[in-house]
Amino acid sequence: MTSAQPTVLVTGGAGYIGSHACKALAAAGYLPVALDSLVYGHEWAVQWGPLEQGDILDRAWLDRILQQYRPAAIMHFAAFAYVGESVTNPGKYYRNNVAGTLTLLEAMRDNGVGRFVFSSTCATYGIPDTVPIVESTIQQPINPYGASKLMVERMLADFEAAHALRWIALRYFNAAGADPHNMIGEAHDPETHLIPLALDAAAGRGPALTVFGDDYNTRDGTCIRDYIHVTDLAQAHVLALTALERGEASQPINLGNGAGFTVREVIAAVERVTGLSVPHTIGPRRAGDPPSLISDAERARTTLGWRPAYADLDQIIATAWAWHQRRM
Repeated sequence: MTSAQPTVLVTGGAGYIGSHACKALAAAGYLPVALDSLVYGHEWAVQWGPLEQGDILDRAWLDRILQQYRPAAIMHFAAFAYVGESVTNPGKYYRNNVAGTLTLLEAMRDNGVGRFVFSSTCATYGIPDTVPIVESTIQQPINPYGASKLMVERMLADFEAAHALRWIALRYFNAAGADPHNMIGEAHDPETHLIPLALDAAAGRGPALTVFGDDYNTRDGTCIRDYIHVTDLAQAHVLALTALERGEASQPINLGNGAGFTVREVIAAVERVTGLSVPHTIGPRRAGDPPSLISDAERARTTLGWRPAYADLDQIIATAWAWHQRRM
């Protein structure tokens, strides 16, 4: 480690988005140090810097890591993120996502680390009155997962007022795809995301896909979501860090492509990319599923200079399919 290579601690750095962020950080000249409990992360995903295994609720461990690496900033991805589980086991989510982040922020405060890029979510908006969603849209989360992320955003503002913490909270929409070089990709257990479930169904690796509701007020009756490639997400985190370094104000920023696709359109795209049919059935609506979630990402463009490189749905799915085949 040299002085010319600033260190960034990446909590959840062995996870899906965190590992892609580590790759982007390394390409930008940083040394990414992945902090991960490996409860959901994967050791094979840590390829661009050291892995430190531990829990963000462990203050003594955090102090030791911060004193060892003296990071320029922290990127915080470590969180539990299963919406359904957050409803049935809210304590797990408030303990890890809220109390864990509070422990991290207090360790940063006491060890002189002043820049923070936070992995937030469009789930903080709940069911929006209008789409596309702008950053000033009222935040009314409808599940403990979204509420836990909103609470962290509140803590960031309070820590800035009290301790001069500088932060950017990236509220992203549906992360999808895999590293275009096929080195890392999505590997959740259980898997709940539409595109990998559709790929599993097409390849015969998983059961038929269930479409949750086909009677929404959308163009084909199925839910509309804004899909953003995980590499574009990772690049936005690096741009957020450089924005803080040049003195940009602390703020929330939406990340999405600004285009929505229905579940049926995603299925059709998977069939185009793979040349396979996606067996699927229609199930009942899931409680709390908004009909449409589409981002307005103008602030990401103007403040960060961010432009998605993988905005085409077929292109996103093609990278996911390449990774899916490698894992098979």
